[in-house]
Amino acid sequence: MSYEPLAKTIVELIGQKENVKSVTHCATRLRFKLKDEEKADTEAINQLDGVVTVMQSGGQYQVVIGTHVSQVYEYVLSELALMQADPHLVTETEADDQGQESLFNRLIDIISSVFTPILGILAASGMIKGLVAILLVTGVVTPDSGTYQILWAVGDALFYFFPVALGYTSAKKFNLNPLIGIVIGSALLYPNLANLIGTPAPSVMFQGTLFEAPVYFKFLGIPVLMMSYGQSVIPIILATFCAAKLERWLQKVCPDVVKMFFVPFFTLIIVIPLTFIMIGPIATWASSLLSSAVLWIYNVSPPLAGAVIGGLWQVLVMFGLHWGFIPIGLLNIQSFGYDPVMALMFAVPFATMGAVLGVMLKTKDKKVKSLCAPCFITGIFGISEPAIYGITLPRKIPFYCTLIAGAVGGTIMGFAGSKTYTQGGMGIFALPNRISENGLDMGFYGSLIGIIAAFIVAFILTFVFWKERQTN
Repeated sequence: MSYEPLAKTIVELIGQKENVKSVTHCATRLRFKLKDEEKADTEAINQLDGVVTVMQSGGQYQVVIGTHVSQVYEYVLSELALMQADPHLVTETEADDQGQESLFNRLIDIISSVFTPILGILAASGMIKGLVAILLVTGVVTPDSGTYQILWAVGDALFYFFPVALGYTSAKKFNLNPLIGIVIGSALLYPNLANLIGTPAPSVMFQGTLFEAPVYFKFLGIPVLMMSYGQSVIPIILATFCAAKLERWLQKVCPDVVKMFFVPFFTLIIVIPLTFIMIGPIATWASSLLSSAVLWIYNVSPPLAGAVIGGLWQVLVMFGLHWGFIPIGLLNIQSFGYDPVMALMFAVPFATMGAVLGVMLKTKDKKVKSLCAPCFITGIFGISEPAIYGITLPRKIPFYCTLIAGAVGGTIMGFAGSKTYTQGGMGIFALPNRISENGLDMGFYGSLIGIIAAFIVAFILTFVFWKERQTN
């Protein structure tokens, strides 16, 4: 594919070279400093094939291209009649921009860039899972049928192997060998290790304390605490970031004659064990602390616990810290016949749907509208990852709105004493799980009101406060 026509059109639409002070690029974006940003035709640039979106931040006019941005950049330089890029300009500009952004905003920027290449397949996978849910509810297929098993595998494969896909895209983001990223992600899901979770552990660390954790094995005498990395996001991004730093250093110190195999050898043999040794314990203990804190809050005030769980659930999922709540929910159902804790996050997917609808109705970008539709549909069935990583998180304001709306819905459910009586079903199909054996009660109506309130609050907040020019 030739990127010359795209580069030429971008230069024309930003106001020609007379309007350009400087241009640099990072892993996925062309970063312009323009004399007058009003001269740039942002709407037209957003419609170009090959452009993901336009962001305006920190005095920069950023055109998000993707991982092939360097090729477009070369043609942009030609169009601007610049013989070569100034490396000092690139370094200073990126440093200035990073200095103006908070750590959380930079983290969101990284996550958004990592998810950009897989947004289409992510939305498609979500739609397949939604279709399977409809077929299951209508009785067309049964859970033990081959048709169901295969279709579910098709829809769930990307979600289950998230670390593998994100290992590739985050490696591209951090300029790491993509195959190293894939291997790191695969190691996190390696069956012999992943299947240990939930089995009896040979020993327990800090038994009887808040930091109690099962130890399944040791690495060079160091206890390894296992966590479930499936569907997690932050662990693989951190691992590939560290691997990229190490790989660059190894490229400098390794002799050329052995560089081809020594660099990946040392990168993998250092980073993967460190990921298991460092991230596992941190995530396990953080998850235990959070779940214990929420249980304490619930005993003091269920509405407050609902606000905390509903407001923070999406953030916990991003960091893989939500797993500590799942055993509590299962244990409560086994012991008491219901769970009041996990029931409080039921409104979160509906809050995300409300924010997506707000973006869809307000945006003038046809590509964003076309992505919002499948994200909204999959959200009905409780599959909110395409909406989070494709719509709300990259635009920040809608993401913040879903956190607020999730807290509102959780508060209502906590006040009503909502409970989950059975497991199974997602999204709207999980509503029957809130019906007790005595029929419809205050808890069920609280769940219903909570999801409606979360949807409406997220929609209104997003529609009012999100501005398309603030899409960074």
